[in-house]
Amino acid sequence: MNLLVLDFRSETIKKRLQAGFPELTIHAADSEEEIGDFIEKTDILLTIKIPDAFIKKATKLKWIQSLITGVDFIINLPSLRKEVLVTSTRGIHGPQMSEMAFLFMLALSRDFLRNLQNQKQKIWERWPARLLYKKKVGILGVGVIGKELARKCKAFGMTVYGITSTKREIESVDHAYGPDGLMEVMGEVDFFVNIVPSTPETLKMVGARELSAMKPTAFFINIGRGDTVDEEALIERLKAKKIAGAGLDAFSMEPLPEDSPLWDMENVIVTPHNGGMSDIYLDQALPIFEENMRRFLQGERRDLINYIERGA
Repeated sequence: MNLLVLDFRSETIKKRLQAGFPELTIHAADSEEEIGDFIEKTDILLTIKIPDAFIKKATKLKWIQSLITGVDFIINLPSLRKEVLVTSTRGIHGPQMSEMAFLFMLALSRDFLRNLQNQKQKIWERWPARLLYKKKVGILGVGVIGKELARKCKAFGMTVYGITSTKREIESVDHAYGPDGLMEVMGEVDFFVNIVPSTPETLKMVGARELSAMKPTAFFINIGRGDTVDEEALIERLKAKKIAGAGLDAFSMEPLPEDSPLWDMENVIVTPHNGGMSDIYLDQALPIFEENMRRFLQGERRDLINYIERGA
């Protein structure tokens, strides 16, 4: 079996996997330029994303393991054959993504960017902090990440509103809603956190109508996917100061174009879609791939962890 690892940590991954799976021939590529002809004999691919031109050449490819939760970068490739298995690392991102949301909430509520600017200019300025304590937070998408965020919010004394595809009671969620409660929640909370993945159903799920429901003192946070939000509508609301600010880790186009007005807004924090990254990421992700590899080598196919059903 030939395994291609396409990732900036490919050598570290190769070293770990080679010890557990000596029967594999592993090619480590830190970049697309290092893939070479190996793609033509690749059986298994471990990566986050790869250009379609390589998938077109991968005629022996049997399985792709994504190193992240989202697989839209992979399953939307035109040359990906239906028989190629696709799996993800869904379920590991609760700690880092919930902490990212808290980074945004704390920084925005305490106007931390203003502190940093004052530090650079050696300005001593004080103001009363806006607390998270007793504030209301809405979470759109209460899966693994949303549940962990809700638990942390309760520890800070916040009231949690959760929106899921099907209304249900969830631990640490004070008020549970289905999709039809989106407008109500957005009009009620002080922080609205979007965590939903990219699907046809969630495309621009948060649009001008939904954003217009937010209070002028409320903050919008996106740690989900960029295409789930109408970015132009969000920019207009921010420019008009109809909402207090935003913390954004996902965008409709990535990298965020240099001419995007979001870069220069005083009430916006921009981060480069790194909320899911962590210092222990490989320790979180590789056990899933290793277990899937054991199952795959034993002949199992659809019994892989986080198997993605792609239809006929």
